Amino acid sequence: MGLYVEARVRADLDALWDRTQDPAQRPRWDLRFTEITRLPGTEGEPRRFRYATRVLPFLRVSGTGISAGEKERPDGTRTSALRFASPHPLSPIAGGGGYFRYVPDGDGVRFLTGYDYRPRGGVLGALADRLLLRPLMGWATAWSFDRLRLWLERGITPERALRNWLAELLVRALVLTAGCAGLGLGSFVPLFGSLAPTVAFLFPLLLLVAMALALLKAPLPGTPAARRCRRTAPARARAPRLLCTLAHPS
Repeated sequence: MGLYVEARVRADLDALWDRTQDPAQRPRWDLRFTEITRLPGTEGEPRRFRYATRVLPFLRVSGTGISAGEKERPDGTRTSALRFASPHPLSPIAGGGGYFRYVPDGDGVRFLTGYDYRPRGGVLGALADRLLLRPLMGWATAWSFDRLRLWLERGITPERALRNWLAELLVRALVLTAGCAGLGLGSFVPLFGSLAPTVAFLFPLLLLVAMALALLKAPLPGTPAARRCRRTAPARARAPRLLCTLAHPS
């Protein structure tokens, strides 16, 4: 699998399974999907679905997929897998596949995913994927996993978590803007008279400290953050056999 994300969620396994397998719930926490609709099918068979993703504010692409899950396994873990494809000519992703794995771990669950996809657009599309899309997809997956964790552990709904993130992002941006503007006010230092040397030393220093905090300080506990998730796969990580049993969606 090309991309890997893992989060430790202190929550009930059944609750985590429901939030991640319910098509109505998943778009609430997963940035990668705007809408997921199950298509009619036979009970006990892999389920087909239709999905939509808003790539840009004015561009929404859609596709279809097939998924299956193993809720009862001898080792106590659970697994789900899916394959998807989008015929939309403006979709940067032609198709791909991946899995979720749920591993009970003490008072919580190791919730992890691995997935890969085929970029559209030939050589240029592959270059854009490597430089921009793939890092963005990795970040979006990790950020979404942490948003899900906050929902299950702290009761912070995905909508509220997004507002928290936007508010914190705005505050950091304002601090950086004010700091950059403040560094250009050196011409006003002589107005402080005898205190001018002290102000000339302390003022830029305080501005730089504030800007460093805005850039480097860890997000607040109620704000989703991709950095809280593991994004490097263990050496023994591999896709489940379940993924190999799924047909490629047409």
